[in-house]
Amino acid sequence: MTLALVPSVSGSGREMLDCSELDTVERFDAWTDAVSRSFVPLTADLPDGFTPAGFDGALVSQQLGSAEISTVTGSAVSVRRTQRQIARADPGFIKLGLQLRGYSVITQDGRDAALAPGDFAIYDTRRPYQLDFDDSFRMFVVMFPLKSLSLNHRQLSSLTASRFSGRRGLGAITSSFLGEMSRQLDSDSLGRGFQVSDAIFELVAATLGERLDEATSGDENAQRRLLLARIDQHIVSHLGDSRLSVTGIAAAHHISVRYLQKLFEEQEETVRGRIRHRRLEEARRDLLNPSLAQRPIAAIGASWGFDDAASFARAFRKEFGVSPRECRVTAHN
Repeated sequence: MTLALVPSVSGSGREMLDCSELDTVERFDAWTDAVSRSFVPLTADLPDGFTPAGFDGALVSQQLGSAEISTVTGSAVSVRRTQRQIARADPGFIKLGLQLRGYSVITQDGRDAALAPGDFAIYDTRRPYQLDFDDSFRMFVVMFPLKSLSLNHRQLSSLTASRFSGRRGLGAITSSFLGEMSRQLDSDSLGRGFQVSDAIFELVAATLGERLDEATSGDENAQRRLLLARIDQHIVSHLGDSRLSVTGIAAAHHISVRYLQKLFEEQEETVRGRIRHRRLEEARRDLLNPSLAQRPIAAIGASWGFDDAASFARAFRKEFGVSPRECRVTAHN
């Protein structure tokens, strides 16, 4: 059967399917169809001894910029992308799967990545792959265009179906960030203005780069990427604090202000510019969120570190070309 994902009533672009609301005979086919259309065409098979009537699952999905984020749950199942399906439609996407509950094995390019909760792996939709779940599971999936990562074919092929631990290094930071995104998606709190690309792509690129650097003994580069990711996580965690400063960030990471500034100069950015950009993006997200339509604009600015309403309005217009009020009116009309 074919069953469309149901749009969320919030109007945020979030779509979902809850198989528990369907007859048992419809659930497996509905879930398979929804997963295939949310990602790329796939084939789903039940393990021996399991029947469609015993299957249960759900899918929550949202398009954010060039990325598609989804939280997928299900009973024991095997999902695979075949060469025939690739020949019919080859969009050229990378998928990152973060295990949230249960266990899985991702197979591609002759490798198997066995994932426990908190672990993740990437896989390429242009080549066959398979995901095996032996029991009920929950996984957060980010799908984004291949061009989002500056990796050549050899580099990418060396990384697919490789387990990234969610308990150490950049993997732990990435796992924590994506896990929080999944929780927000479940509560329908991700507004249409949330710019996922910068945060996710920077973290993923840094994590993959760390693995490549380890393979080529690039210790110094890996440490710098790890430090930058930690600094960025610190900034994100303290955006609402108007006292967030360059000096405070440097002290929190036991480095000099000059070294901190140098790290950002290498990214062709400034520390203050990063803070301002992140704050404005979060404020824009809130202005676009229908559930916050009655909250005063000045209060939204203050919640993201802008103590002065006039300076918030000026910074917002400079960043987006419209005032905060115009942004809100356009979104809600």
